[in-house]
Amino acid sequence: MNIVNFTPFAAFTGGVIIGLAVVLFFIGNGRLAGVSGIASNFLTSKINRTDNFLFLIGLIIGPIIFSIFVNNEIPFLITDSFTSIIFAGLLVGIGTKVSGGCTSGHGICGIGRFSLRSIIATITFILTGIVTVSFFG
Repeated sequence: MNIVNFTPFAAFTGGVIIGLAVVLFFIGNGRLAGVSGIASNFLTSKINRTDNFLFLIGLIIGPIIFSIFVNNEIPFLITDSFTSIIFAGLLVGIGTKVSGGCTSGHGICGIGRFSLRSIIATITFILTGIVTVSFFG
């Protein structure tokens, strides 16, 4: 374990902010804040299109605003392999369809509603992540 990356206060604060955002989104829109559902609805449905667009733009603009105010670069590494990015995107898309949602939908909204399906899906996400990092990391 790299002790430099151990940031319990920042992680807790981020979790609280995400939880509050999910609650506010639900109160304001009556819908759950699962990113794959919002992205899918934005691309395929004419209902709530503006709300979905604003949510997705917020996901992009949020880290940019954070980095401006904190005066700190956000460390981010990604492969430059176009093939790997496309393959990974397809796997994520297939996974969200098979599991009926994404990590944010199941892990934040579903577990908060004590959904057994979401609890099982989140455990599967976590275990798959552990295996993947162990294998490729």
